[in-house]
Amino acid sequence: MHEEGMLHDVVRKATEVAQREGATRVTRVRLWVGARSHLGGPELKDRWAHAVTGTALSGAEVEIETSSDSSDPNAENVILRSLDVDPGEGRP
Repeated sequence: MHEEGMLHDVVRKATEVAQREGATRVTRVRLWVGARSHLGGPELKDRWAHAVTGTALSGAEVEIETSSDSSDPNAENVILRSLDVDPGEGRP
């Protein structure tokens, strides 16, 4: 499934960012969802929760901005906009 591949790619990228930041956990994830991505709304949140189980992303609040512009160059994508992280012990 194309949608599952996109979701796992975003989870992988978010996990890499969290690790690079030395995060013990992620508190918020912001996603942008293209109009033709076939992902969105409550279904994406449910799939996200399952995909991040056992990672630093588990339990993070997920904010989803959904585009309605089908002519946007990223209309078929899901893009990681930002993460809020809980820094590891001893980090500012």
